[in-house]
Amino acid sequence: MPRYLSTVSSDEKNAPAGGPSPELMRRMGELIEEMTKAGVLLDTAGLTPSARGVRFRRSGGRLSVTDGPFTEAKEVIGGYAIVQAKDKEQAMEWTRRFVEIHEEEFDITVELREIAEP
Repeated sequence: MPRYLSTVSSDEKNAPAGGPSPELMRRMGELIEEMTKAGVLLDTAGLTPSARGVRFRRSGGRLSVTDGPFTEAKEVIGGYAIVQAKDKEQAMEWTRRFVEIHEEEFDITVELREIAEP
């Protein structure tokens, strides 16, 4: 069965100050449990703020290393999930459910892409 990576992007500057509400964390926990029991969820995690990250870039034959935060980026990846689904439609359904449990003060974008297998 194909595996899919979903990346969760948001604007760190406009995220809710208190972070996710206890209610959102409860709903997210329930969905994660459901996905795990269904054998779909392989891995998921949130990421530390971009201020604690490092970016490596190779361009024009030169390597540059930049410490976060990355002020030129409007949105940064804040989390990810790897799911194994029977097809793209099933992976899209799980992803849709994840996006829908977020409260309206969250402005997130989730990109879903199939992992290329060798």
